[in-house]
Amino acid sequence: MKYITLAIACLAIAPMQAQTIDEVLRQVEQNNKELQAQRQSTLASKLEVQAENNLEDPSVEYSPFYTRGITGMSSSELVVTQGFDFPTLYGARRQSGKWKQAALDRRQQAARRDILLSAKNLCLDLIMLNQQHALLEERAKNAGELLALFEKRLEEGDAGILEVNKIKMERMSVQTEVAQNNAAHRTALQQLLAMNGNMPLEFTADTYPHVEELKDCNAFYDEVMATDAGLLAADADVRAAEKELKVNRQSWLPKIEVGYRRNTSLDEKSNGFLIGGSLPLFSNRKKGKIARLQVESTRLALDNARLQAAADVHARFNEMQQLREAMQAYDVVLMHRTLALLNEAVKAGQLSIIEFYTEADNIYRNLQAYIELENRYQKLMAEIYKNRL
Repeated sequence: MKYITLAIACLAIAPMQAQTIDEVLRQVEQNNKELQAQRQSTLASKLEVQAENNLEDPSVEYSPFYTRGITGMSSSELVVTQGFDFPTLYGARRQSGKWKQAALDRRQQAARRDILLSAKNLCLDLIMLNQQHALLEERAKNAGELLALFEKRLEEGDAGILEVNKIKMERMSVQTEVAQNNAAHRTALQQLLAMNGNMPLEFTADTYPHVEELKDCNAFYDEVMATDAGLLAADADVRAAEKELKVNRQSWLPKIEVGYRRNTSLDEKSNGFLIGGSLPLFSNRKKGKIARLQVESTRLALDNARLQAAADVHARFNEMQQLREAMQAYDVVLMHRTLALLNEAVKAGQLSIIEFYTEADNIYRNLQAYIELENRYQKLMAEIYKNRL
């Protein structure tokens, strides 16, 4: 029993295993409070749509009558009625309700996609910050080694105080950038935790996942037009509005009312059926026009969404090509190799500290630029493939 308890305790304090982006997104989808609220709101709205096609409530009326000179009730009347819309209206409303619910589902899917895309962008930013942190650690390590070496040389009279001070200034600069990097990392991680409902997660990746290369703009266009959640939601809105127009075209049909009637008096009792109806002469005014305008509005919104999507496709494809070409211009391996050679040269006395940092600073700036450029590319590709989330 002791061994079992100890095993459980060790399991409880074991560190959480680092997660991939896909694992983080699955957690966010499950724990995100905004998504949970969206799901409940969508469910409530769908129930409201279903309730629109319910039968009217039955009506019960009872009227006792009293006559002078007669003790107690002289007669009474009981009326039970049930109202109905014209039968074809229920079928039309049912079809309209299906598309209204489909539009709600599409809106929910679009909201889910946007939230997961935001979470993915935070993960990509954390990867960039981890890469920057690794580069800063390399700079700090090199500065520490050079400072120890040149302080020793200063004591021996082989180096000047300006060289030592230059290295100390480099260390101060690196420490400042490390502090800024840590603050940015903490902020991004807190935002990701908030999106995960403040449930714990561990994300320490410093490399980006493989991204499928996009070569054909036409294939990209076809995929967006067929799968974009916003376009699908706009299309569902149009279909729902068209079905609602069909409902309103039948709203001139009379309402039907049937019921049972029972009259009692001192001498006799009578029963009968009640059949009636009502004509929507006033309640139906301008409903058809409103429905037609709503259809036109949703169609224009769909057209605009398609135009915007087409423009975004070409803009993102062009930007993706430019970023890819810019990334190919950087030789990261060469830059790291050059830094190592510069470090060896300055330690061997073949290069002064001023010359070393003049060259090294330029390389570090290029490495930093490449890290930021790769992050832009990865976030752009996440935007391009967002409908696959």
